[in-house]
Amino acid sequence: MSYDPSGSLPASEALFARAKAVTPGGVNSPVRAFNAVGGTPRFIRSAKGAWLTDVDGNEYVDLICSWGPMLLGHQHPEVMAAVSAAIARGTSYGTPTEPEVELAEELVRRAPVEEVRFVSSGTEATMSAIRLARGFTGRDVVIKFAGNYHGHVDSLLASAGSGLATFAVPGTPGVPASSTELTLVLPYNDRAAVEAVFAEHGPRIACLITEASPGNMGVVPPLPGFNRFLSEICTRHGALFISDEVMTGFRASREGYWGIDGLHEEWRPDLVTFGKVMGGGFPAAAFGGRADVMRRLSPEGPVYQAGTLSGNPIATTAGLTTLRLATDEVYAHITHAAEQVKAAIADSFTAAGLPHVIQSAGTMFSVFLDDAPVTDFDGAKRTDERAYAALFHSMLDQGVYLPPSAYEAWFLSSAHDDKAIQQIIDALPTAARAAAATQENK
Repeated sequence: MSYDPSGSLPASEALFARAKAVTPGGVNSPVRAFNAVGGTPRFIRSAKGAWLTDVDGNEYVDLICSWGPMLLGHQHPEVMAAVSAAIARGTSYGTPTEPEVELAEELVRRAPVEEVRFVSSGTEATMSAIRLARGFTGRDVVIKFAGNYHGHVDSLLASAGSGLATFAVPGTPGVPASSTELTLVLPYNDRAAVEAVFAEHGPRIACLITEASPGNMGVVPPLPGFNRFLSEICTRHGALFISDEVMTGFRASREGYWGIDGLHEEWRPDLVTFGKVMGGGFPAAAFGGRADVMRRLSPEGPVYQAGTLSGNPIATTAGLTTLRLATDEVYAHITHAAEQVKAAIADSFTAAGLPHVIQSAGTMFSVFLDDAPVTDFDGAKRTDERAYAALFHSMLDQGVYLPPSAYEAWFLSSAHDDKAIQQIIDALPTAARAAAATQENK
């Protein structure tokens, strides 16, 4: 497709053609390209409340919420006012600022951490947490789970090796074998696999990292007690337990998934990573944990980590304001809205004869087009991607913007009101029939 200066192409198609000429795939993050569902991505011009407006003037109910951060919806007036006031004072100083201290204090109040360090992305947070764990323990081996995503860190873009306790191989071109040769990839929710690996490699394991509740293979919650088991086995072997809450932190619940999981003082994670909601829609993330571990970071300790824009005053102001506004009432509203949508999905899909499983982690949920509960990555891969693509485009045509991938979480906000929810509910029966038709035509 080439750019059409006459304007006969829809604006999104014209922009996509221009973008592909100057940006790989025409996008700055792969899932935005619609490769998993087909078609042309919509270029969004503006958003307000629960609604997106594209460059062609089409409006959509937003069910991605910037992949989670827009807990309060778009253009929340108090967040906008706080950010505007912060911008009026300057945008970046390269010095410590008051908002970063206040946001750090808020995170420490809400989350199972004693100290935090700000970075600019979730990838930076997980990369830094692993470096710190290795520096603290003096060990090198890292354990992760298949289907858990922790950003595009080389050592974590790994595929499982040939056996249960063998080391991983690179999962993508550009990642050398040397970057993953100290990573072990295990099936998720599998206690026996974890025990076997610690039995064989325990003295070499620096850390185990897991999504507090995975959301990047669809929402696949940990089985009851699994996170506690991971924490305890790490402690027993002198390794650190890293709970990745980049997606779930302050989104799954007011505290994050650890608030749902029922963590207690005696088995808190050693390190936690944050992102998304804590930045209020700005590029901001953090990692934190036990004070004795965090104090190994430079300039207090020998483990080096730095970032010119870390703790940016605009981003920390947005995050702080968002967290302060994220009351119990906000989570109750989102939970109720999500329950309405999930009930409508179940009714519409059942009526259409479309196999489905809906799984949740607090306010996050996703839909698997299969009829068996999903507990690991192999189970997630059973979902019918072709049927999901039909579902996605039918919903989009009816003004509802779903995640453009069958393996992503769906998000609502406190701005999703009766009108937005009703539009979703009204669109579901037609979309369910479209998805079911793809299965009939196999």
